[in-house]
Amino acid sequence: MPDLIFHHYHNSPFSEKIRTIFGYKKLPWKSVLIPAIMPKPNLTALTGGYRKTPVLQIGADIYCDTALIANVLERIAPTPGLYPPEIAGMARTLAQWADSTLFWTVIPYIFSQPAAIQSILGGATPEQMKAFAADRAGFRGNAPRMSAGEATGSLLEYLRRLDGMLADGKQYLLGAQPCIADFSVYHCLWFVQKAKEVASIIDRAPHVQAWLGRMAAIGHHSHDAMPGEQALEIARSSSPAAIDAPFVDTFGIALGEQVTIAPTDYGLDPVEGELVMAAENELAVRRTDPQAGTVVVHFPRIGFQLKKI
Repeated sequence: MPDLIFHHYHNSPFSEKIRTIFGYKKLPWKSVLIPAIMPKPNLTALTGGYRKTPVLQIGADIYCDTALIANVLERIAPTPGLYPPEIAGMARTLAQWADSTLFWTVIPYIFSQPAAIQSILGGATPEQMKAFAADRAGFRGNAPRMSAGEATGSLLEYLRRLDGMLADGKQYLLGAQPCIADFSVYHCLWFVQKAKEVASIIDRAPHVQAWLGRMAAIGHHSHDAMPGEQALEIARSSSPAAIDAPFVDTFGIALGEQVTIAPTDYGLDPVEGELVMAAENELAVRRTDPQAGTVVVHFPRIGFQLKKI
């Protein structure tokens, strides 16, 4: 099997979600570190403009959004599973809530505190902090905005609810083993823990605190560093995998049409290409780049919009 090439940066919470899934499934991976802010020339050569972190590369196939990346890793290594059949619908729904509502509660909670920002950015200079703020201002798109007070009150309530789910000796949110919901909730609260100045809020949820320790103990499994230029060369010298998925037309757009695909919440940069896949839960376009060659860029259906050019 080709290498699992993971484009990420250390303090990215969504990247921590997938790094921990690598650990859970014992999947070795290659680590390509990318900048936290634009420009990201090597990454955008692969994605065609999509700028959210992380991105998974397998040869000339580029997978965007952690919901889709988790599905891909499940296909590659079905055991241990992220979606036990008896709770799959609930697990996916809870994961989607965490990746959206919980995440956009955690962000204003942390970033309303200047000292916490310094922890997250690793002692950045004033110029670096200014550049980060400018980058994220344009990145937010349609994401909700909450005041510090709203975020704090909401996070406390969510912690109470999660703590109740883990009461009575329960090891994980929906059962005896972790599922996709655990990894999605985990990355949000891992980010709170990274901001030491505001992390004490988790002390109010002792069951959550113990669960965070169990999730952290999973680790990231074995991984080696890979330069971004090498990842581009692998894409150039590879061919996209054959697509074998039923066509599900909900847009009135045929395969082979030129389209754009873009997120609907934040990081709204569209990716343009030839539509080569419209499956039940996945969309993909083929595009050619001078550096990356011909690649197929994949997206989940939920959270993305498809438009004909």
